Amino acid sequence: MKFLLSNDDGYFAPGLAALAAALEPLGEVSVVAPERDRSGSSNSLTLDRPLSLKRAPSGFHYVNGTPTDCVHLAVTGLLEAARPDVVVSGINHGANMGDDTIYSGTVAAATEAYLLGIPAVAISLAKHNAAHFDTAARVAVELVARMQRDPVRGAVLLNVNVPDIPYEELRGWRVTRLGRRHKAEPVIKSNNPRGDTIYWVGPVGTAQDAAEDTDFWAVANGYVSITPLQIDLTAYKQLEFFSAWLK
Repeated sequence: MKFLLSNDDGYFAPGLAALAAALEPLGEVSVVAPERDRSGSSNSLTLDRPLSLKRAPSGFHYVNGTPTDCVHLAVTGLLEAARPDVVVSGINHGANMGDDTIYSGTVAAATEAYLLGIPAVAISLAKHNAAHFDTAARVAVELVARMQRDPVRGAVLLNVNVPDIPYEELRGWRVTRLGRRHKAEPVIKSNNPRGDTIYWVGPVGTAQDAAEDTDFWAVANGYVSITPLQIDLTAYKQLEFFSAWLK
């Protein structure tokens, strides 16, 4: 089995190294990741300049672009003769649940693979200053091994969030829907050394919709959350209304 790994924390991130080491016994692992932290970059492609590909001493390849750039470049150019069977993005340092998935570069890397017709998994360790990358890596191995034994038909995009606890303390797995957060906190206003006003994006809001079937609830209660995602943004319930509205 051929794996392509990427992330949004950069090629030097400990989560990526843990993921690569865990998956190597299962098949051929290739890594193409951003050269620096590109958290929050979403599904952006770099179209205003050329991209460069370099190889680190670890053997990982890195690109001066976004997570989406990395997967697109790997699948449509670098790995053309050896198309991956599965793309795994992560292990992200921090959760990607609810509304976070819209902004997440981790999810975006997996999304690009999905759009290119390749099964993809985005996996995140749901805590900042996380410690148990080995737990998330073991979850990734078990999920991929299941995909080997029982292949999923067609392209699939899974968003996986793992509690930052020892593996033995996990309570199980839950298939969930995305929850919702409250609105973000206000921007943080300050001044740089020259006296110019600058702004930092404020922290995310707390969970507003964290019902028992959501990713927020699952992770908070010690479960691995697995959310199947889709990319169709069409508001189907409004099609009939706007068709009549435009007559």
